[in-house]
Amino acid sequence: MMGTVASFTLMAVAGRAILSDLNTFELMLYRSVIGVLIVSALLARSPHGFSQLKTTIYKQHLLRSTVHYTGQNLWFYAIATIPLAQLIALEFTNPLWVALLAPLLLGEALTRTKFLIVLLGFIGVMIVARPGVEPITLGHIAGLISAMGFAITNIMTRKITRQDSVLTVLFWMTLIQALFSLALSLPGGIPWPDASLWPWIIIMGITGLSAHFCLSQALNVAPATVVAPMDFIRLPISAIVGVMLYQEPLLTTVFIGGGVILLANYLNIRLK
Repeated sequence: MMGTVASFTLMAVAGRAILSDLNTFELMLYRSVIGVLIVSALLARSPHGFSQLKTTIYKQHLLRSTVHYTGQNLWFYAIATIPLAQLIALEFTNPLWVALLAPLLLGEALTRTKFLIVLLGFIGVMIVARPGVEPITLGHIAGLISAMGFAITNIMTRKITRQDSVLTVLFWMTLIQALFSLALSLPGGIPWPDASLWPWIIIMGITGLSAHFCLSQALNVAPATVVAPMDFIRLPISAIVGVMLYQEPLLTTVFIGGGVILLANYLNIRLK
């Protein structure tokens, strides 16, 4: 989990550095190409090799990758427009969106207790965003929608990994997103990044995969009730990074609202 926290934090810092010169589509292009190369190398060394890329659910891979691509672009947009700590707090609504959307996508029951837990989580969102005290920006909306997109991605991943391996999912995701990014970047021309950006681009490509790998490993060796609350350490770390690197304000409401969201997530996990 500390590997997961470090990966997501580095990804956010790298994203801000890269977005000073590139737009989100161009950023995703370079990140996805690096991802394809890394996953291809892992496939080449795996027991089943590239044969595991054969699947009967290409449409599901395409839909999952499209939703994830949309959420990721919105996440990077939010990185550039709102404080890091606020974005991370909004991102913690991901499991709450899963609880809310699973009945529609997986046929799971939405009980009254679960609905109240989700409601508690979104009260936390209101504390973080402080509507009426500060204006709600497109960055806040993008951060919240990206969390919903990641939730849908998680739900679809549950279904896909019943049939295909994690490496298969990652390969098709990075390849499809590279093609999306190429198509969206070509009309304006694809700029060659400045030499100073390449270390950040490489970090972005690596952390995009290492975050998911570390999280999967953590869930393999510890129950979700242990793993999920540990992710909350990203909030204070992001707040400290925001203060030290970007002179962002350290707002008490972010921690209070984040705590409410964490409590809702914990109750949701305990309910399972």
